Amino acid sequence: MALIPFSVVAQERAKEPTHERTLPAESAVTSTGQVTIKGKPVPYKVTAGTQPVWDKDGKVIASLFYTYYERTDVTDKGRRPFVISFNGGPGSASVWMHVAYTGPKVLNIDNEGYPVQPYGVKDNPNSILDVADIVYIDPVNTGFSRILEPKTERSVFFGVNADIKYLAEWLDTFVSRTGRWTSPKYLIGESYGTTRVSGLALELQNAHWMYLNGVILVSPTELGIKRDGPVNDALSLPYFTAAAWYHKALPADLQQKDLDAVLPEAEKFTIEEMIPALSHGGFLEEARKKQIAAKIARYSGLSESVVLEHNLAVPTASFWKELLRDKGFTVGRLDSRYKGIDRKLAGDAPDYNSELTSWLHSFTPAINYYLRDVLKYKTDVMYNMFGPVRPWDNTDDKTGENLRQAMAQNPYLNVMIQSGYYDGATTYFDAKYSMWQLDPSGRFKDRLRFEGYRSGHMMYLRAEDLVTSNEHIRDFIKKSTPAPGQPAKY
Repeated sequence: MALIPFSVVAQERAKEPTHERTLPAESAVTSTGQVTIKGKPVPYKVTAGTQPVWDKDGKVIASLFYTYYERTDVTDKGRRPFVISFNGGPGSASVWMHVAYTGPKVLNIDNEGYPVQPYGVKDNPNSILDVADIVYIDPVNTGFSRILEPKTERSVFFGVNADIKYLAEWLDTFVSRTGRWTSPKYLIGESYGTTRVSGLALELQNAHWMYLNGVILVSPTELGIKRDGPVNDALSLPYFTAAAWYHKALPADLQQKDLDAVLPEAEKFTIEEMIPALSHGGFLEEARKKQIAAKIARYSGLSESVVLEHNLAVPTASFWKELLRDKGFTVGRLDSRYKGIDRKLAGDAPDYNSELTSWLHSFTPAINYYLRDVLKYKTDVMYNMFGPVRPWDNTDDKTGENLRQAMAQNPYLNVMIQSGYYDGATTYFDAKYSMWQLDPSGRFKDRLRFEGYRSGHMMYLRAEDLVTSNEHIRDFIKKSTPAPGQPAKY
């Protein structure tokens, strides 16, 4: 799954104008700041710059843009956690978590995540900079990052395993240059970024001998974990329940309950009844089929007739179109709290992603203003919110298994998953399923953690969840940073 469904239009918008604009292979602009976090002042240094990507012969082929925050009143980097942050797409810049989640600045939005004017940024009192230094990295063709050697094959960068390989090498250099080899290290990725960091955990460990303390998966993808057929068809139902509950579309007896009481019911039905029923396919006896359809309708807010028309397996795109069709609205893909208006009520899918257009409305001016005018990184290169990275090679995606292997080989390594209940692209129950399959032996339960939030793909856009989700990261870092002298052993 991707952060956005790439279209030709999206790709064309991301391309550079025809006149030449170049990014320096190496550059750095440094400034200082201070932010109050949890009532205490946190002074910091921020470096906005570029670092090269080299080929096997040592030739510069690309340049990656990064923004690196270091707390300046801490002298012992060996005890100071270091967080490496990626977003997803693939093709998405690091802007989302940078200026809306963990960084010291947060964009101007209302308490539910909707755009407000004037555009810009303000201090983030919930940033994790009090407990960890952070670097935000834009992979090739995202943000300001670009290919510099035009003869370089795109396959060097644009694929599940190619992406992991070149980024691991880049990180090796960055960690060396910044003196972070002795720091407890964490990877955080959102959406496709979770595929990236899951693969990086093993690649850094086995190819660069860089061992991590934690991996944080925000709105995770499927991580190459197989779930075809009935399992895939059923896992979206608890998300349907959450979205329908939010829009008050469930039956009255469910609607009057709190969401935390309703979701376990939907999850139990999904695992114990829906998946077995779908496994029978067209041979499920008619009476049982009608019973299952009635329960799916009950937990989805859809009509029984719609459920039966889809042979009990309603696609998510149909759900986004159908849930509020009678009220004249669609619901958002990445965050189903958002409503959209289509050209016509008929159809099987929404005309556009109502939530994404809203987010781009507030994020794009904020990141351009912040990098160019506040941090003073001057360039005529366009900041690609979503960059041209297609075709993307998705073959041989074993990133979930890679993460499991990294955990098995490294007793220090912990994993936390953060998911929004209203995310219809990378659903929270699909994320739970991935967590269960990451640990088929049941031996890692004390090192795997799941947190859910009453928001969508970017749970941190909701003010209440910005507080709690950052606090969960603080707690995760604290618990996964061992005491001095504590050995990594089973």
